Amino acid sequence: MISPGTKERKLILTGVLLATFLAAIEGTVTGPAGPAIVGDFQGMQWLSWIFTAYLLAMAVTTPIFGKLSDLMGRKPVFIGGVAVFLLGSLLCGVAQSMEQLIVFRGLQGIGAGALIPMTFTIIGDIYSIQERAKTQGLLSSVWGISSLVGPLLGGYVVDYLSWRWVFVFNLPFGLLSIVFISRFLKEEKIRRQAKLDLPGVLLFAAGMGALLFGLTTGGQNLPWTSPLLLFLLAASAAVLVIFWRVERRASEPMLPLGLFSIRNIAVSTAANLLVSTLIIGLTTYVPLWVQGVSGGSAALSGLLLAPMSVGWVLGSFAGGRMILRSGSRQTGVLGLSLIVLGAGGLVFMTAESPQLLLLSLMLACGVGFGYASIVFTIIAQSSVEHSQRGASTALNTFTRSLGQTVGVAIFGSWLNLNVKWQLDGAPGSPEAGTDINQLLHPQGESALSSEAWGSLKRALEGGLHSLFIVMAVFAVLSLLIAFGLRKGLPSLKEEPAALKEV
Repeated sequence: MISPGTKERKLILTGVLLATFLAAIEGTVTGPAGPAIVGDFQGMQWLSWIFTAYLLAMAVTTPIFGKLSDLMGRKPVFIGGVAVFLLGSLLCGVAQSMEQLIVFRGLQGIGAGALIPMTFTIIGDIYSIQERAKTQGLLSSVWGISSLVGPLLGGYVVDYLSWRWVFVFNLPFGLLSIVFISRFLKEEKIRRQAKLDLPGVLLFAAGMGALLFGLTTGGQNLPWTSPLLLFLLAASAAVLVIFWRVERRASEPMLPLGLFSIRNIAVSTAANLLVSTLIIGLTTYVPLWVQGVSGGSAALSGLLLAPMSVGWVLGSFAGGRMILRSGSRQTGVLGLSLIVLGAGGLVFMTAESPQLLLLSLMLACGVGFGYASIVFTIIAQSSVEHSQRGASTALNTFTRSLGQTVGVAIFGSWLNLNVKWQLDGAPGSPEAGTDINQLLHPQGESALSSEAWGSLKRALEGGLHSLFIVMAVFAVLSLLIAFGLRKGLPSLKEEPAALKEV
């Protein structure tokens, strides 16, 4: 890396911030668009795969691009990642079927797998340790702003333009980031040696892909007793066992299993996995409740998600201060207790519940997520020696992506199964027993009898209510796991004395 001057660093930082905004807002802006997409393509059973394809592709490719950046440099990986992300975004905007949209979302996820880790790596390359804290704070601010603006922007875009614009409005930001990085980031053309854990990557992609496909299609496209589905699930289990054995022997494993021997990391990883499923579950299915059960607009569903984003930022700041006073365990337990309060409150929601109640519950969840995320991150970085900190932090990020990927598949399968069960034998027209998609279509009510419409709405409400119960159980389990964290302050290993005294 050729050290850039002050002006060049600012321009590079601008490009990195634009790319960060591009990736960050994509995770929140698509939530309110889900019901509109289902209404157009009539694919309720595939709704979860809009998110699953993106998250799975990103989770699998992140370690690959991390290794490639060691071999080829940061600049080509960053530019290639942004280009692939933008291509996927453009194709999503012109997709003509749910199947096409899912494939193109996977392409977006591949681009994100290069884009997201490279933003942090480039900052680490061009800034000193003293300056890095400020710039990383700017990156965190972009994520916070995006999480706040994304649901609102997505809702208004869907209401006043089209859901297609949710995917293509970010093209100018990505193109500008390419211009800044390609022009001002200078790297020496040196090929560095790094060993890519290709067997681990391929085994994980095959095993997890089969597992998620089985969970998503089970009970909807295929019965749970289907030989094909049982074969998929058995094959995924076998491949993941092989993956585990390969990772134990790999010199540079994609997933460093040895870190689980550290108690705080093992406990926080288990809790983080459950918490991550709740994040994607709330983002995906609260808008479905607002629009399909309460009869609100896409913009309203985005507005009701906003307190979760605001609470997340507030919880992160408060949790960062509390952990230095009270330790990881107390901070984590407080955050997860707030999540239990918010997720548990959703169980008592009805179609007539006031919107203020949902706002309050989302705020409680958001503050809890902020506390929990800062605890999990600090544990990942403080529980190991400096030489292992990168691998530990990567495990924390990977766990978050994995939890979201598995969560959206499990929750989607559970919802589809419950809605289908409730509609079987429901009174009304034949569509009432087969087509929940009509409930989310703008002209759906006029196309059905009042009895059929009522059956669809009650089925969706019952299905989402059962899903909220599952989420509450996940929240309680994560809280119980957090009690396994060690008491006291996090241990800052190999940190300068000045940092230890802060």
